[in-house]
Amino acid sequence: MDETISLKEIYEVIRKRIRFILSLTLGAILIAAIVSYAILTPTYESSSQFIVNQSQQDNMEMYDVNDIRSNVELINTYNVIIKSTAILDDVVDQLNLGISATTLAKNIQVSSEQDSQVVTVTVTDESPEQATDIANATVDIFQNKIPDIMNVDNVSILTEASTSSNPKPVAPNPKLNMAIALVLGAMIGIGVAFLLEYLDNTIATEEDLEKHLGIPVLGVISHIENTDIEDGKEKFKNNQRSRGGLNDMARKRQS
Repeated sequence: MDETISLKEIYEVIRKRIRFILSLTLGAILIAAIVSYAILTPTYESSSQFIVNQSQQDNMEMYDVNDIRSNVELINTYNVIIKSTAILDDVVDQLNLGISATTLAKNIQVSSEQDSQVVTVTVTDESPEQATDIANATVDIFQNKIPDIMNVDNVSILTEASTSSNPKPVAPNPKLNMAIALVLGAMIGIGVAFLLEYLDNTIATEEDLEKHLGIPVLGVISHIENTDIEDGKEKFKNNQRSRGGLNDMARKRQS
């Protein structure tokens, strides 16, 4: 027969193990805070944008829709070329980064909105100034080399990357990490609490006895402490004194 558990039983398990659950949750939050603030190295982002268009265009001539569509289709190719060694090797040499082009490519993200001719190059680095230098150098080198690579000259720099006076790291996010730790700590704590309750086969209450043996409880023998015995004797003596006093008062009234 399948066992079911009621909301009351769930509440009792949580109430019984509440200190354990809270301790585990607070421990997870503390670990997340220490890792976020003291162990993980902050990283910063800097972005530069360029636009893909026709470099030579008569001011009086209307833009051809086919030219714009062709430029948009070229962007997918440009996204690959920007992160290739043909571009990044020159970036590494120009800035003396001391890393390989493959490693640098992992810190560069190239994106563009759908049907947009604007491409954004975003660089992530532990130094905000270096992230800015890499973003600008990557776009600049790409602009200079793309005519030789693709035999086209349709790249113009739209905005250069810059470092703010008070740059803020994009990672780690301590508040988000601690919020995740709060949820995971509580879930794990509750899960472990129910596991411990499931593994606990001791009989502590009348309900446990009926549940495990399947027989009704006819009576309960309470456990009496020595202090309870002493308190009982003291109460008995006080009752005897009170009764003796009442008897003396009754005799006096009769006499």
